[in-house]
Amino acid sequence: MVERVLPARLGAGFRWLLASSWLTNLGDGVAAAAGPLLIATLTRDPLLISLSALVSWAPPLLFSLYAGVLSDRHDRRRIVLVANAARALVLAALVALTVTGTVTVATALVALTLRAIAEVFADNATSTLTPMMVAKDDLVVANARLGTGFITLNQLVGPPLGAALFGLGLTWPFAGQLLLVLAAIVLVSRITLPPHGRQDGDPRPDTVRELVAGFSWTIRHAAVRTLALTILIFNFTYGAAWSVLVLYVQEQLGLDALGFGLMTTVIGIGGLIGTGLYGAITRRMSLGALMRIGLVIETLTHLGLALTRSPWVAGGIFLIFGAHAFIWGTTSVTVRQRAVPAELQGRVGSVNTLCVYAGLVVGSLIGGVLATRFGVAAPFWFAFAGSAVFVVLLWRQLLHIAHDDD
Repeated sequence: MVERVLPARLGAGFRWLLASSWLTNLGDGVAAAAGPLLIATLTRDPLLISLSALVSWAPPLLFSLYAGVLSDRHDRRRIVLVANAARALVLAALVALTVTGTVTVATALVALTLRAIAEVFADNATSTLTPMMVAKDDLVVANARLGTGFITLNQLVGPPLGAALFGLGLTWPFAGQLLLVLAAIVLVSRITLPPHGRQDGDPRPDTVRELVAGFSWTIRHAAVRTLALTILIFNFTYGAAWSVLVLYVQEQLGLDALGFGLMTTVIGIGGLIGTGLYGAITRRMSLGALMRIGLVIETLTHLGLALTRSPWVAGGIFLIFGAHAFIWGTTSVTVRQRAVPAELQGRVGSVNTLCVYAGLVVGSLIGGVLATRFGVAAPFWFAFAGSAVFVVLLWRQLLHIAHDDD
Protein backbone atom coordinates (compact mmCIF):
# COMPACT_ATOMS: atom_id res chain seq x y z
CA MET A 1 0.00 0.00 0.00
CA VAL A 2 2.84 2.39 0.82
CA GLU A 3 4.40 1.68 -2.57
CA ARG A 4 1.13 2.47 -4.34
CA VAL A 5 0.58 5.70 -2.45
CA LEU A 6 4.21 6.84 -2.42
CA PRO A 7 6.33 4.93 -4.98
CA ALA A 8 9.95 4.32 -4.00
CA ARG A 9 11.11 5.87 -7.29
CA LEU A 10 10.14 9.28 -5.89
CA GLY A 11 13.03 8.90 -3.45
CA ALA A 12 13.55 9.12 0.30
CA GLY A 13 14.11 12.88 0.11
CA PHE A 14 10.65 13.42 -1.34
CA ARG A 15 9.14 11.33 1.45
CA TRP A 16 10.72 13.63 4.05
CA LEU A 17 9.46 16.63 2.07
CA LEU A 18 5.97 15.17 1.83
CA ALA A 19 5.80 14.47 5.57
CA SER A 20 6.97 18.03 6.31
CA SER A 21 4.44 19.45 3.85
CA TRP A 22 1.60 17.50 5.41
CA LEU A 23 2.47 18.72 8.92
CA THR A 24 2.75 22.38 7.90
CA ASN A 25 -0.48 22.09 5.89
CA LEU A 26 -2.26 20.79 8.96
CA GLY A 27 -0.91 23.72 10.98
CA ASP A 28 -1.88 26.21 8.28
CA GLY A 29 -5.38 24.72 8.19
CA VAL A 30 -5.71 25.16 11.93
CA ALA A 31 -4.55 28.78 11.60
CA ALA A 32 -6.90 29.43 8.65
CA ALA A 33 -9.84 29.06 11.02
CA ALA A 34 -8.20 30.30 14.24
CA GLY A 35 -6.80 33.56 12.81
CA PRO A 36 -10.10 35.07 11.61
CA LEU A 37 -11.90 33.72 14.69
CA LEU A 38 -9.35 35.42 16.96
CA ILE A 39 -9.89 38.78 15.27
CA ALA A 40 -13.68 38.27 15.24
CA THR A 41 -13.52 37.60 19.00
CA LEU A 42 -11.63 40.83 19.63
CA THR A 43 -13.77 43.04 17.33
CA ARG A 44 -16.97 42.91 15.26
CA ASP A 45 -15.87 45.65 12.85
CA PRO A 46 -16.12 44.14 9.31
CA LEU A 47 -13.24 46.25 8.05
CA LEU A 48 -10.92 45.07 10.84
CA ILE A 49 -12.02 41.47 10.30
CA SER A 50 -11.25 41.77 6.59
CA LEU A 51 -7.75 42.87 7.64
CA SER A 52 -7.18 39.37 9.04
CA ALA A 53 -7.37 38.17 5.44
CA LEU A 54 -5.35 41.15 4.19
CA VAL A 55 -2.43 40.50 6.56
CA SER A 56 -2.26 36.93 5.25
CA TRP A 57 -2.37 38.03 1.63
CA ALA A 58 -0.25 41.22 1.65
CA PRO A 59 3.13 39.63 2.63
CA PRO A 60 3.28 37.38 -0.46
CA LEU A 61 2.51 40.43 -2.56
CA LEU A 62 5.36 42.40 -0.98
CA PHE A 63 7.99 39.71 -0.47
CA SER A 64 7.40 36.89 -2.96
CA LEU A 65 9.63 38.33 -5.69
CA TYR A 66 12.59 38.67 -3.36
CA ALA A 67 11.86 35.23 -1.91
CA GLY A 68 12.07 33.82 -5.44
CA VAL A 69 15.45 35.47 -6.02
CA LEU A 70 16.80 34.02 -2.77
CA SER A 71 15.50 30.56 -3.66
CA ASP A 72 17.35 30.61 -6.98
CA ARG A 73 20.48 32.11 -5.43
CA HIS A 74 21.02 30.22 -2.13
CA ASP A 75 20.58 26.82 -0.46
CA ARG A 76 16.85 26.20 -0.66
CA ARG A 77 16.74 23.72 2.22
CA ARG A 78 18.42 26.24 4.51
CA ILE A 79 15.92 28.92 3.52
CA VAL A 80 13.05 26.61 4.49
CA LEU A 81 14.67 25.84 7.85
CA VAL A 82 15.37 29.49 8.72
CA ALA A 83 11.94 30.70 7.61
CA ASN A 84 10.13 28.01 9.59
CA ALA A 85 12.26 28.80 12.65
CA ALA A 86 11.16 32.44 12.37
CA ARG A 87 7.55 31.34 12.03
CA ALA A 88 7.92 29.24 15.18
CA LEU A 89 9.22 32.25 17.14
CA VAL A 90 6.23 34.37 16.08
CA LEU A 91 3.80 31.62 17.04
CA ALA A 92 5.50 31.28 20.43
CA ALA A 93 5.03 35.01 21.01
CA LEU A 94 1.35 34.81 20.02
CA VAL A 95 0.85 31.89 22.39
CA ALA A 96 2.41 33.94 25.20
CA LEU A 97 0.07 36.87 24.47
CA THR A 98 -3.04 34.69 24.54
CA VAL A 99 -1.94 32.87 27.71
CA THR A 100 -1.37 36.14 29.57
CA GLY A 101 -4.57 37.71 28.22
CA THR A 102 -2.72 40.68 26.74
CA VAL A 103 -3.54 40.02 23.10
CA THR A 104 -5.28 42.90 21.29
CA VAL A 105 -6.51 43.43 17.75
CA ALA A 106 -3.29 45.28 16.92
CA THR A 107 -0.90 42.69 18.41
CA ALA A 108 -2.86 39.83 16.84
CA LEU A 109 -2.71 41.46 13.40
CA VAL A 110 1.04 42.09 13.79
CA ALA A 111 1.66 38.48 14.80
CA LEU A 112 -0.43 37.15 11.91
CA THR A 113 1.47 39.44 9.52
CA LEU A 114 4.92 38.33 10.72
CA ARG A 115 3.88 34.69 10.53
CA ALA A 116 2.69 35.22 6.95
CA ILE A 117 6.00 36.91 5.99
CA ALA A 118 8.01 33.91 7.24
CA GLU A 119 5.62 31.61 5.39
CA VAL A 120 6.30 33.42 2.09
CA PHE A 121 9.99 32.50 2.16
CA ALA A 122 9.32 28.96 3.39
CA ASP A 123 6.66 28.25 0.76
CA ASN A 124 8.61 29.67 -2.17
CA ALA A 125 11.71 27.63 -1.39
CA THR A 126 9.63 24.52 -0.66
CA SER A 127 7.86 24.76 -4.03
CA THR A 128 11.22 24.47 -5.81
CA LEU A 129 12.28 21.28 -4.03
CA THR A 130 9.96 18.77 -5.74
CA PRO A 131 11.35 19.21 -9.30
CA MET A 132 14.88 18.93 -7.82
CA MET A 133 14.18 15.51 -6.31
CA VAL A 134 11.59 13.98 -8.64
CA ALA A 135 11.92 13.05 -12.31
CA LYS A 136 9.93 15.18 -14.75
CA ASP A 137 7.62 12.30 -15.69
CA ASP A 138 6.78 11.74 -12.00
CA LEU A 139 5.85 15.34 -11.21
CA VAL A 140 2.14 14.64 -11.73
CA VAL A 141 2.27 11.85 -9.13
CA ALA A 142 4.36 13.90 -6.70
CA ASN A 143 2.15 16.99 -7.00
CA ALA A 144 -0.96 14.86 -6.59
CA ARG A 145 0.42 13.50 -3.30
CA LEU A 146 1.32 17.01 -2.12
CA GLY A 147 -2.07 18.27 -3.27
CA THR A 148 -3.87 15.48 -1.44
CA GLY A 149 -2.10 16.46 1.76
CA PHE A 150 -3.11 20.08 1.20
CA ILE A 151 -6.74 19.15 0.63
CA THR A 152 -7.11 16.64 3.46
CA LEU A 153 -5.06 18.42 6.12
CA ASN A 154 -5.12 22.12 5.21
CA GLN A 155 -8.75 22.25 4.15
CA LEU A 156 -10.49 19.11 5.43
CA VAL A 157 -9.00 18.41 8.87
CA GLY A 158 -7.25 21.65 9.82
CA PRO A 159 -10.09 24.23 9.84
CA PRO A 160 -12.58 22.26 11.99
CA LEU A 161 -9.72 21.23 14.26
CA GLY A 162 -8.67 24.87 14.53
CA ALA A 163 -12.25 25.94 15.28
CA ALA A 164 -12.63 23.17 17.88
CA LEU A 165 -9.33 24.08 19.54
CA PHE A 166 -10.34 27.74 19.49
CA GLY A 167 -13.51 26.77 21.33
CA LEU A 168 -11.34 25.32 24.11
CA GLY A 169 -9.34 28.54 24.43
CA LEU A 170 -7.56 31.18 22.36
CA THR A 171 -4.15 29.60 22.97
CA TRP A 172 -4.70 26.05 21.82
CA PRO A 173 -4.79 26.40 17.99
CA PHE A 174 -1.63 28.52 17.88
CA ALA A 175 0.21 26.23 20.29
CA GLY A 176 -0.76 23.31 18.06
CA GLN A 177 0.58 25.01 14.95
CA LEU A 178 3.81 25.79 16.80
CA LEU A 179 4.40 22.10 17.55
CA LEU A 180 3.66 21.14 13.93
CA VAL A 181 6.11 23.73 12.57
CA LEU A 182 8.84 22.47 14.90
CA ALA A 183 8.26 18.90 13.71
CA ALA A 184 8.40 20.05 10.07
CA ILE A 185 11.79 21.67 10.71
CA VAL A 186 13.17 18.33 11.88
CA LEU A 187 11.85 16.54 8.77
CA VAL A 188 13.22 19.09 6.29
CA SER A 189 16.63 18.85 7.95
CA ARG A 190 16.80 15.23 6.72
CA ILE A 191 16.60 16.21 3.03
CA THR A 192 19.70 16.18 0.82
CA LEU A 193 19.62 18.25 -2.37
CA PRO A 194 21.84 18.30 -5.47
CA PRO A 195 24.10 21.36 -5.91
CA HIS A 196 22.19 24.52 -6.77
CA GLY A 197 22.28 28.28 -6.32
CA ARG A 198 25.34 30.47 -6.74
CA GLN A 199 28.65 28.64 -6.82
CA ASP A 200 32.07 30.01 -5.86
CA GLY A 201 33.36 32.25 -8.59
CA ASP A 202 29.89 33.34 -9.74
CA PRO A 203 29.56 37.05 -10.53
CA ARG A 204 28.22 39.42 -7.91
CA PRO A 205 24.45 38.94 -7.58
CA ASP A 206 22.23 41.55 -9.19
CA THR A 207 18.74 41.36 -7.71
CA VAL A 208 17.10 43.60 -10.30
CA ARG A 209 18.61 41.67 -13.21
CA GLU A 210 17.51 38.37 -11.69
CA LEU A 211 13.96 39.65 -11.16
CA VAL A 212 13.77 40.90 -14.73
CA ALA A 213 14.88 37.48 -15.99
CA GLY A 214 12.01 35.80 -14.08
CA PHE A 215 9.43 38.25 -15.41
CA SER A 216 10.77 38.04 -18.96
CA TRP A 217 10.63 34.26 -19.03
CA THR A 218 7.05 34.25 -17.68
CA ILE A 219 5.88 36.77 -20.27
CA ARG A 220 7.43 34.84 -23.16
CA HIS A 221 5.88 31.46 -22.23
CA ALA A 222 2.25 31.45 -23.42
CA ALA A 223 0.86 28.84 -21.00
CA VAL A 224 2.56 30.16 -17.86
CA ARG A 225 1.74 33.75 -18.84
CA THR A 226 -1.93 32.93 -19.32
CA LEU A 227 -2.15 31.11 -16.00
CA ALA A 228 -0.58 34.04 -14.17
CA LEU A 229 -2.87 36.56 -15.88
CA THR A 230 -5.98 34.51 -15.14
CA ILE A 231 -5.21 34.00 -11.46
CA LEU A 232 -4.44 37.72 -11.07
CA ILE A 233 -7.75 38.82 -12.53
CA PHE A 234 -9.97 36.23 -10.87
CA ASN A 235 -8.48 36.79 -7.44
CA PHE A 236 -9.80 40.35 -7.44
CA THR A 237 -13.30 38.92 -7.20
CA TYR A 238 -12.42 35.85 -5.10
CA GLY A 239 -10.56 38.00 -2.56
CA ALA A 240 -13.50 40.39 -2.19
CA ALA A 241 -15.87 37.57 -1.29
CA TRP A 242 -13.60 35.34 0.78
CA SER A 243 -12.16 38.16 2.88
CA VAL A 244 -15.46 38.36 4.79
CA LEU A 245 -16.26 34.64 4.67
CA VAL A 246 -16.25 34.28 8.46
CA LEU A 247 -18.88 37.04 8.75
CA TYR A 248 -20.89 35.60 5.84
CA VAL A 249 -21.04 32.18 7.49
CA GLN A 250 -22.03 33.64 10.85
CA GLU A 251 -24.45 36.37 9.76
CA GLN A 252 -26.00 35.17 6.49
CA LEU A 253 -25.91 31.41 7.15
CA GLY A 254 -26.45 31.71 10.91
CA LEU A 255 -23.63 29.34 11.93
CA ASP A 256 -21.19 29.54 14.85
CA ALA A 257 -17.39 29.17 14.94
CA LEU A 258 -17.58 25.39 14.51
CA GLY A 259 -19.93 25.88 11.55
CA PHE A 260 -17.35 28.13 9.93
CA GLY A 261 -14.76 25.39 10.29
CA LEU A 262 -17.15 22.80 8.86
CA MET A 263 -17.90 24.95 5.82
CA THR A 264 -14.20 25.18 5.00
CA THR A 265 -14.05 21.42 5.51
CA VAL A 266 -16.72 20.94 2.87
CA ILE A 267 -14.44 22.78 0.44
CA GLY A 268 -11.76 20.23 1.33
CA ILE A 269 -14.12 17.34 0.62
CA GLY A 270 -14.79 18.85 -2.78
CA GLY A 271 -11.03 18.98 -3.32
CA LEU A 272 -10.81 15.25 -2.57
CA ILE A 273 -13.49 14.61 -5.16
CA GLY A 274 -11.46 16.69 -7.61
CA THR A 275 -8.39 14.61 -6.73
CA GLY A 276 -10.17 11.40 -7.63
CA LEU A 277 -11.62 12.75 -10.89
CA TYR A 278 -8.59 14.71 -12.07
CA GLY A 279 -6.90 11.96 -14.07
CA ALA A 280 -10.07 10.92 -15.90
CA ILE A 281 -11.02 14.52 -16.63
CA THR A 282 -7.64 15.50 -18.08
CA ARG A 283 -7.61 12.38 -20.31
CA ARG A 284 -10.89 13.43 -21.88
CA MET A 285 -10.70 17.22 -21.94
CA SER A 286 -8.20 19.79 -23.14
CA LEU A 287 -6.66 22.09 -20.55
CA GLY A 288 -8.18 25.12 -22.24
CA ALA A 289 -11.70 23.65 -22.06
CA LEU A 290 -11.06 22.57 -18.47
CA MET A 291 -10.08 26.07 -17.44
CA ARG A 292 -13.08 27.59 -19.21
CA ILE A 293 -15.48 25.32 -17.35
CA GLY A 294 -13.68 25.99 -14.06
CA LEU A 295 -14.06 29.74 -14.33
CA VAL A 296 -17.74 29.43 -15.17
CA ILE A 297 -18.13 27.31 -12.02
CA GLU A 298 -16.32 29.96 -9.97
CA THR A 299 -18.60 32.70 -11.34
CA LEU A 300 -21.74 30.73 -10.49
CA THR A 301 -20.31 29.98 -7.03
CA HIS A 302 -20.37 33.66 -6.15
CA LEU A 303 -23.92 34.04 -7.46
CA GLY A 304 -25.20 31.06 -5.49
CA LEU A 305 -23.61 32.23 -2.23
CA ALA A 306 -25.00 35.74 -2.70
CA LEU A 307 -28.53 34.38 -3.09
CA THR A 308 -28.73 31.66 -0.44
CA ARG A 309 -29.24 31.78 3.30
CA SER A 310 -29.36 28.00 3.64
CA PRO A 311 -26.26 26.29 5.12
CA TRP A 312 -27.17 23.17 3.15
CA VAL A 313 -27.28 24.97 -0.20
CA ALA A 314 -24.11 26.87 0.62
CA GLY A 315 -22.45 23.58 1.60
CA GLY A 316 -23.27 22.09 -1.81
CA ILE A 317 -21.84 25.15 -3.54
CA PHE A 318 -18.65 24.97 -1.44
CA LEU A 319 -18.34 21.27 -2.35
CA ILE A 320 -18.34 21.99 -6.09
CA PHE A 321 -16.03 24.95 -5.64
CA GLY A 322 -13.52 22.78 -3.75
CA ALA A 323 -13.29 20.34 -6.67
CA HIS A 324 -12.77 23.23 -9.09
CA ALA A 325 -10.06 24.79 -6.89
CA PHE A 326 -8.04 21.56 -6.71
CA ILE A 327 -8.25 20.90 -10.45
CA TRP A 328 -7.19 24.46 -11.26
CA GLY A 329 -4.33 24.48 -8.76
CA THR A 330 -2.91 21.09 -9.72
CA THR A 331 -2.94 21.96 -13.41
CA SER A 332 -1.24 25.29 -12.79
CA VAL A 333 1.56 23.84 -10.64
CA THR A 334 2.30 20.93 -12.97
CA VAL A 335 2.40 23.09 -16.10
CA ARG A 336 4.74 25.54 -14.39
CA GLN A 337 7.11 22.93 -12.93
CA ARG A 338 7.42 21.07 -16.23
CA ALA A 339 7.96 24.21 -18.26
CA VAL A 340 10.28 26.28 -16.08
CA PRO A 341 14.06 25.61 -16.04
CA ALA A 342 15.43 24.57 -12.65
CA GLU A 343 17.46 27.75 -12.20
CA LEU A 344 14.31 29.89 -12.66
CA GLN A 345 11.83 27.88 -10.57
CA GLY A 346 11.96 30.26 -7.61
CA ARG A 347 11.57 33.47 -9.61
CA VAL A 348 8.85 32.29 -11.99
CA GLY A 349 7.01 30.77 -9.04
CA SER A 350 7.28 34.11 -7.24
CA VAL A 351 5.78 35.92 -10.26
CA ASN A 352 2.81 33.58 -10.08
CA THR A 353 2.56 34.17 -6.33
CA LEU A 354 2.66 37.93 -6.91
CA CYS A 355 -0.29 37.63 -9.28
CA VAL A 356 -2.20 35.47 -6.79
CA TYR A 357 -1.85 37.86 -3.88
CA ALA A 358 -2.08 41.12 -5.81
CA GLY A 359 -5.59 40.06 -6.70
CA LEU A 360 -6.38 38.89 -3.17
CA VAL A 361 -5.11 42.06 -1.48
CA VAL A 362 -7.04 44.44 -3.73
CA GLY A 363 -10.08 42.18 -3.53
CA SER A 364 -9.99 41.99 0.28
CA LEU A 365 -9.97 45.79 0.55
CA ILE A 366 -12.96 46.00 -1.79
CA GLY A 367 -14.75 43.26 0.14
CA GLY A 368 -14.25 44.98 3.50
CA VAL A 369 -15.63 48.29 2.23
CA LEU A 370 -18.63 46.67 0.49
CA ALA A 371 -19.51 44.55 3.54
CA THR A 372 -19.29 47.58 5.84
CA ARG A 373 -21.57 49.73 3.69
CA PHE A 374 -23.98 47.23 2.11
CA GLY A 375 -23.86 44.01 4.17
CA VAL A 376 -22.00 40.69 4.00
CA ALA A 377 -23.71 39.56 0.77
CA ALA A 378 -22.47 42.59 -1.20
CA PRO A 379 -18.92 41.27 -1.81
CA PHE A 380 -20.41 38.09 -3.33
CA TRP A 381 -22.60 40.10 -5.71
CA PHE A 382 -19.53 42.10 -6.70
CA ALA A 383 -17.57 38.86 -7.19
CA PHE A 384 -20.30 37.41 -9.43
CA ALA A 385 -20.57 40.48 -11.64
CA GLY A 386 -16.80 40.91 -11.94
CA SER A 387 -16.18 37.22 -12.64
CA ALA A 388 -18.83 37.18 -15.37
CA VAL A 389 -17.11 40.08 -17.12
CA PHE A 390 -13.68 38.48 -16.77
CA VAL A 391 -14.87 35.14 -18.18
CA VAL A 392 -15.96 36.90 -21.35
CA LEU A 393 -12.71 38.88 -21.64
CA LEU A 394 -10.44 35.86 -20.99
CA TRP A 395 -12.40 33.26 -22.94
CA ARG A 396 -10.07 33.17 -25.95
CA GLN A 397 -6.87 33.52 -23.88
CA LEU A 398 -7.64 30.31 -21.97
CA LEU A 399 -6.87 28.26 -25.08
CA HIS A 400 -3.19 29.15 -24.56
CA ILE A 401 -3.07 26.90 -21.49
CA ALA A 402 -1.27 23.88 -22.85
CA HIS A 403 2.20 22.40 -22.48
CA ASP A 404 4.54 20.79 -24.99
CA ASP A 405 7.43 18.96 -23.30
CA ASP A 406 9.80 20.44 -25.88
